[in-house]
Amino acid sequence: MIDQGAVLSKDGVVKATGTLDEMKKLAPAATVKSYPNHVMLPGFVNSHHHVGLTPLQLGSPDYALELWFAGRMPARKIDLYLDTLYSAFEMIASGVTTVQHIHGWMAGGYGAIHGAASKVLNAYRDLGMRASYCYAVREQNRLVYEADEEFCEKLPKPLGPDLLAYLKSQAMPFADFLTLFDQLTEENRGQRLTRIQLAPANLHWCTDDGLLALNEKSKAANVPMHMHLLETAYQKEYAMRRTGKTAVRHLHDLGLLGPRMTLGHGVWLTEEDIDITADTGTCICHNCSSNFRLRSGIAPLNHYEKKGVTVGMGLDEAGINDDRDMLQEMRLALRAHRTPGMDDDVPTCPQVLRMATESGAKTTSFGEEIGRLDPGRYFDAVLIDWNKATYPYQDDDVPMLDAVIQRAKTNAVDAVYIDGDLVYADGRFTRIDRDQILAEIAETLSKPRTPDELARRELGRAVFPHVKAFYDGYIREGEGKPFYTQSSAF
Repeated sequence: MIDQGAVLSKDGVVKATGTLDEMKKLAPAATVKSYPNHVMLPGFVNSHHHVGLTPLQLGSPDYALELWFAGRMPARKIDLYLDTLYSAFEMIASGVTTVQHIHGWMAGGYGAIHGAASKVLNAYRDLGMRASYCYAVREQNRLVYEADEEFCEKLPKPLGPDLLAYLKSQAMPFADFLTLFDQLTEENRGQRLTRIQLAPANLHWCTDDGLLALNEKSKAANVPMHMHLLETAYQKEYAMRRTGKTAVRHLHDLGLLGPRMTLGHGVWLTEEDIDITADTGTCICHNCSSNFRLRSGIAPLNHYEKKGVTVGMGLDEAGINDDRDMLQEMRLALRAHRTPGMDDDVPTCPQVLRMATESGAKTTSFGEEIGRLDPGRYFDAVLIDWNKATYPYQDDDVPMLDAVIQRAKTNAVDAVYIDGDLVYADGRFTRIDRDQILAEIAETLSKPRTPDELARRELGRAVFPHVKAFYDGYIREGEGKPFYTQSSAF
């Protein structure tokens, strides 16, 4: 904490931090941008993100995750450049400067997917936002935790063949996933704001051979991986059926765990799994809003903290208010893990800030180059107006950071710097007209559904009850209970 503090930066990199007087002595000719009533924090990192317009906006209610996949099949199509900007606007306006964008679930083959990835990356670059991009690898089990052909064979005709054709349209040869990574990496050379990494989508979506190949690619290219894992009790059961052990133990035995790996969600880990995660230095991304909305469970965040696990914070498809508000997400994580009793093993404001900054940075390909306002790191910062955040009064017995984390709303975010550039100020973006982009989205989606969209809506509605029936009795008795509960202290 530095009172009357300042950051000295050059070419988008922090050179020194200290008091304003100290920085003026170091660089007397430097331009001074003054925010006298503000708190400066490191830019926030959204460690788990997928799409622009939310599933709810596009017609999908908050079903349980396994049903949600079927419920999302009818979603409207929107240009991915516009779509990416939509959520990027929301993120930056809440202080997010870096996003882990996990792309995927697309039809059309290699050319279409490469084109879509390029649109996503260009949107972030044009807006001035930092992004760590990966395209999720899915080899199998694209709708339920069973082979596509086997599931579709059980369905009545013509539903089964129609669904199989739809699922095959999203299939891509495994080698093409690696080629896509290589091509995007080569095309990204020289870019400061965007980097490319890898994403085995989840255990049920990947073969062991695929996981091993991705791990070798990750090591050779020196890039991290982000993998959904144990989001639901059904995924815990799937791992036991497939491997005879927990998903974490299986990945550990394959040699995939370590600081290069982030496990997205991590709701249904066992106590032994948490020890393995901590011992290997594997990261976790906590997606609190998503876990609540999709009924996935409550991640054992307090256990992660006790064991020293690096935990980032992700907004996933959307936060609790169907937007991307990192200030609100920090408060949700702060409140959701307050177990009964008087012990102090509950999240603190510094802890959740660390999750949203320094720890989240470690889950991305930028690592220790972002996440703190330290010399040598990129100058990514958010300026929060203290008066707006605390009006009409805030007693100074409450630590300043606690007051900011617990009270600041997006209206108090006055400025956001990324790579040293002012990208957001006084409610407006400096590079792209937000109103114009939103108007384009509104105009596009005001048009009637296309024949393809109508067909997918019919297909999704037809297959939904069969997906639900697939999971009837899927979890063995007693296996759906976690080792921890929110009211287990007494």
